[in-house]
Amino acid sequence: MIHASTAAELKAALAGLPACAFVPTMGNLHEGHLSLVKQARLTDRPVVVSIFVNPLQFGTGEDFERYPRTLEADCALLDGYADIIFTPSKEEMYPVEQQFFATPPDALANDLCGAFRPGHFRGVATVVLKLFNLVQPAQASFGKKDYQQLAVIRQMLTQFNLPIEILAGETVRAEDGLALSSRNGYLDAKERQEAPRLFRTLSQVKTQLEAGNRDFASLESAGRQTLETSGWKVDYVAIRRMDLSHPDTSGTRFVVLGAAHLGVTRLIDNLEVGL
Repeated sequence: MIHASTAAELKAALAGLPACAFVPTMGNLHEGHLSLVKQARLTDRPVVVSIFVNPLQFGTGEDFERYPRTLEADCALLDGYADIIFTPSKEEMYPVEQQFFATPPDALANDLCGAFRPGHFRGVATVVLKLFNLVQPAQASFGKKDYQQLAVIRQMLTQFNLPIEILAGETVRAEDGLALSSRNGYLDAKERQEAPRLFRTLSQVKTQLEAGNRDFASLESAGRQTLETSGWKVDYVAIRRMDLSHPDTSGTRFVVLGAAHLGVTRLIDNLEVGL
């Protein structure tokens, strides 16, 4: 396993290799990340994993400074799965002030999580585009847990005619249903016990959709009330088509999404519904 921390070192490590399968991360890796790396491994391509906490996607007052950085443990977890680990510094990724951006369309960037994290998806799209330019992968793995992020990346590839295949990884969950996330480490013991309620609430909405209920507004409101009654601060419970456009009653494929704060921790989750 090669560890590259500069663009020059990465270029040297990639020299002579076939186009790789790429897994971009912000580190503090867990089994959810590892499932994406294993998925990339199945392509029989060299596997590159990046670890970079991207300041562009954090807003004012968010957790950029305290976001967990666990490089030594991350490298140990990746041993035997990744061929190259790319760990650039902020100065390597942004050698000058970033003035050009990959800006998603308003309908996608400013809905759902984007409505509560202004500029977040512009920061995500910009850093991913920069990483794609550096790594030049044939395939890239992203998890479905960050469903809106996945939609942004897919649309960016189409808009910029980038010849990269996206591998979408299923959400990995703890036994009680909680989606694995680096931010779960912020939860105290009582909050960790409460946290699976988000998954259960979205599951209830999914069950209603599967039963034929198409009163989307009422289903969203009921999900929101369930969480608020239990002390959550809810950003949204929403039903969308799988491309994240608003649904209509004739639809048969949906995604139920939720984002809510439990104490100081913001959790997100989603469930696909295919009828």
